[in-house]
Amino acid sequence: MSNRIKKSAIALTLGGAVAMAGLAFAQPAQVTSAPVATLAQATVAPTAAAGEKNQWLNLRQIYDRIEATGYTDIREIERERDGYEAKARNAQGQSVKLYIEPLEGRIVREKTRDRD
Repeated sequence: MSNRIKKSAIALTLGGAVAMAGLAFAQPAQVTSAPVATLAQATVAPTAAAGEKNQWLNLRQIYDRIEATGYTDIREIERERDGYEAKARNAQGQSVKLYIEPLEGRIVREKTRDRD
């Protein structure tokens, strides 16, 4: 089979899958006496640690929490898939990488960095 035909077959297959998924979500909801979990509810469960991203603390709040725990020279706060990561200096002046829980701003892990 030529490369062009393979690409066309893959595109058609993916397009069909997307169309079917769209039809599944476009169906009107049926009213029943007992609550029924939808496919989306049954298959998508947010992790307990990450929670809903719209409930996460913002960068300023994370900065304030890190500073309140005694870290200095706080820089490069990044929002990651499961929380926040930041670079800072601990009480001993060592450069550290912090892993922060996104809902409460707790530091869950500190990793000493070799380089400054």
